[in-house]
Amino acid sequence: MKRRTLAAFAALALSAACLPALAQAPAPKTLKVVAHADLKILDPTFTTAYISRNFGYMVYDTLFAQDSTGKPQPQMVEKYTASKDGKQWSFTLRPGLKFSDGSAVTSADAVASLQRWAARDSLGRAMTASGAEWKQVDARNFTLTLTEPFGMVLDALAKPSGFPPVVLPERLAKMPATAPLTEVLGSGPFIFKRDEWVPGNKAVFVRNPNYVARSEPPNGLAGSKKSNFERVEWLYLPDSNSAIAALKRGEVDIVEQLQPDYIAPLRTDTSVKIGSGGAYQGFLVMNQLHPPFNNPKVRQALLQAVNQERFVAAMGYPLDMRMAYCPTFFICGSPNETAAGAEPYRKADVAKAKKMLADAGYKGEKVVLLVPSDVPYLNAEALMAAQTMKSIGINVDAQNLDWASIGARRAKRDAPEAGGWNMYVTVAGEFDANSPISNAYLGAACGNTLPGWPCDKQLDELRTAWLKETVPAKRRELLDAFQARAYEAVPYINAGQYSAAFAARANLKGLDKLWAGMPMFWALDR
Repeated sequence: MKRRTLAAFAALALSAACLPALAQAPAPKTLKVVAHADLKILDPTFTTAYISRNFGYMVYDTLFAQDSTGKPQPQMVEKYTASKDGKQWSFTLRPGLKFSDGSAVTSADAVASLQRWAARDSLGRAMTASGAEWKQVDARNFTLTLTEPFGMVLDALAKPSGFPPVVLPERLAKMPATAPLTEVLGSGPFIFKRDEWVPGNKAVFVRNPNYVARSEPPNGLAGSKKSNFERVEWLYLPDSNSAIAALKRGEVDIVEQLQPDYIAPLRTDTSVKIGSGGAYQGFLVMNQLHPPFNNPKVRQALLQAVNQERFVAAMGYPLDMRMAYCPTFFICGSPNETAAGAEPYRKADVAKAKKMLADAGYKGEKVVLLVPSDVPYLNAEALMAAQTMKSIGINVDAQNLDWASIGARRAKRDAPEAGGWNMYVTVAGEFDANSPISNAYLGAACGNTLPGWPCDKQLDELRTAWLKETVPAKRRELLDAFQARAYEAVPYINAGQYSAAFAARANLKGLDKLWAGMPMFWALDR
């Protein structure tokens, strides 16, 4: 009797132990991404850092969005109208839009978000200068009134990068913009899992059950953003060898930014696909407060010596991912591509550059070049800049610093001999280079706070005229005139165009929908 009782209890205990395993839900379908940077700031309206921009697209939505051709399409907006003179606009939100906590998205949220954005963004400030006034009509309708036409209203509302105009709840949008928002509440495709966030290691997102998708399929940043994955994990693995090893073992699905040295080897790996992360342009940024680059003739002399092909080759990109020469200050292949003003500089000419430098009155001043020690492709760009300057007789003082230190030092206006600088190098993606307004270093309004402090009144006047013009043919003429002036003022030097790369597991579907380095992970499936 005792033995039978003990046996029964043992069987009962075994059954109870098995119950959780039998009832356990299947693991959520998860996409694991090696992010290009560590996530620190959760507010895409506070910083232009690409990692914060990408975060914004995961959790927020926008009123309009660019499709894969760059054309603005309604996103949160259901319909809109514009008056013939372009001064009166009305917008209607799609019905049923909700934030991730289930609360309704209203036009008050849209208006407050646009007012916050306009105070920080270059396009927003340009609209404000044209008398832009946003007003709520009712829960779903709002208006824009302008005192003078502004030719880029829809382009501004669909701006994809460098402060994209995401829609926040009104109470958050009205908080001071002097510090980043820390609360995250959006109406986008994902919810940020703050309880699983480990800065320096991992950020986690889960599918937003309250997201209201458009009926159109994904197309660039437009269309439906309903995710095929229940969960997305961003992993921060700064060591490229570790990231590539994890990808090859199938422990991660995507490496968002692939270092150039790994492109050729991974192209032979059938388990991996290499994709384009969008067009990028190298920048040589010169400090125009101090000699010698306060003299535009010196800047022109250096421009004459720059061989773009050598720069992008030194950065490590293969032949099919780099251009031998791109004449535009924007992006070759974009609607704004133009060769206006480029002809004198089309071919690098060291002998001519030396003469131009001498004619400019260069007196052998030391040029402090900030060389990034921890970003390989930027390090190569800086070393090529040093070699180019030395080839025409510029006295170069190359100083090695990590990228974070360069970020701090480039904000100093001090003379180079007092801890300042003369040149640093960087790159910009196509969304941040392809127009006179999105390209910050072409926004040469005197008194700006941009490191390098470019200042050219004529360039700024041409930019303003281009912004306000609504007739396409006249806008094109102004664009050409703007670039021709840029080749005279040289606010920075284009060091060449290349395509960045990402690497992904070959079993992912929808990789062709990823667009120009933007985090459209909702378009993917396995």
